[in-house]
Amino acid sequence: MKRILDLAEVGAIPHGGCARLALTDDDRAGRDLVVSWMKELGLEVTIDKVGNVVGTWQIGEGSPVMTGSHIDTVRTGGKYDGNLGVLAGLEVIQTLQESGNAPSRPIAVAFFTNEEGARFAPDMLGSLVYVGGMSVEAALETVSIDGKNFGEELREIGYAGPVPCPGPAPHAFVELHIEQGPVLEAEGITIGCVDGVQGISWTEVEISGQSNHAGTTPMSMRHDPAYVAARITVFLRELAAEMGHPQVCTVGKIDLHPNLINVVAARATMTVDVRNTDEALLREAEQRIDTFLDRLKAEEGVTISKRKLARFEPVQFDPRVIELIDECAADMGLTRKRMPSGAGHDAQMLARVCPTAMIFVPSVRGISHNPAEFTAEEDLIVGSNLLLRVMQRLAAMSFEKVSS
Repeated sequence: MKRILDLAEVGAIPHGGCARLALTDDDRAGRDLVVSWMKELGLEVTIDKVGNVVGTWQIGEGSPVMTGSHIDTVRTGGKYDGNLGVLAGLEVIQTLQESGNAPSRPIAVAFFTNEEGARFAPDMLGSLVYVGGMSVEAALETVSIDGKNFGEELREIGYAGPVPCPGPAPHAFVELHIEQGPVLEAEGITIGCVDGVQGISWTEVEISGQSNHAGTTPMSMRHDPAYVAARITVFLRELAAEMGHPQVCTVGKIDLHPNLINVVAARATMTVDVRNTDEALLREAEQRIDTFLDRLKAEEGVTISKRKLARFEPVQFDPRVIELIDECAADMGLTRKRMPSGAGHDAQMLARVCPTAMIFVPSVRGISHNPAEFTAEEDLIVGSNLLLRVMQRLAAMSFEKVSS
């Protein structure tokens, strides 16, 4: 808890929140603090070419059992998102060291660069590069929302490391995370045994129309991007309702130009976030949105262009690791539920190269990406103790075949 609260002081914002956008000075300060804790535990710290940091307790033989997450945040983030998974990993290693219960293979804790995608797209960029899903060159040339180059910003904060990517595949990977949703708390359940991550489709939509005087332009003669953006927003809500759970659609950002009270906008730029646990349904939602945009262009006399920001198919975690989490939670007498993750996580990238799953602990009122984000201390501790038990068991397991 001390580490969680100390890290929360880096980039602190009012009402208990954090703002450590990837590759900013606050991100550097957070990285420096976590690396100092890794070194205090005697871990071998490596930094790769996109700034992913791995601290390894070099004991035993073979590839390590890895845990971890991220320490970057959104602009209005909380104390626990990502941070819990990294700092609980350090706690696991410290506990094993102090108790003299050294496992038979190395234990590693990682924090991956730009998981949030709040400054550079796509989200989970660091772990995507780590597993070979994106080239180092493409990552380094990525441009941020504030017009900065990823590679230059990485060098500026001193985390352009020498270690090549893709990185070595762990023996197994398990990530502890707050749920970031309301289900566990609402159902009175302590542990989520996460069986997969829903697919994510991020698109930037730009609508160009005719800027004009707000008082003299008849409504019937307008080509108004703001109106079109509103129509898209309403359509997405109705589409999600029609398709039903677990389909979700979100407009998270709308920018108008020239953004003046008495001027019909010339341009609207918006983001569309579409998610589903089923790839076929996700594709159906994307197709229906495209059809609607084509219809709007004709009806309103505007032009609409799209730019794909990120696209990840749904991920199913390894059933052996899911079952192990379930068994360990049962041994500890914890209530538990198998469930998918609605948010993206680094674990979904690691699932490409090694047996992987996740552990959720409850989020009060399901609030996250918000300074009000909160998980009770007892739940954080229980989740960390479960992570300890799972990692001990994983170190002794043999995986003959990695599930796809």
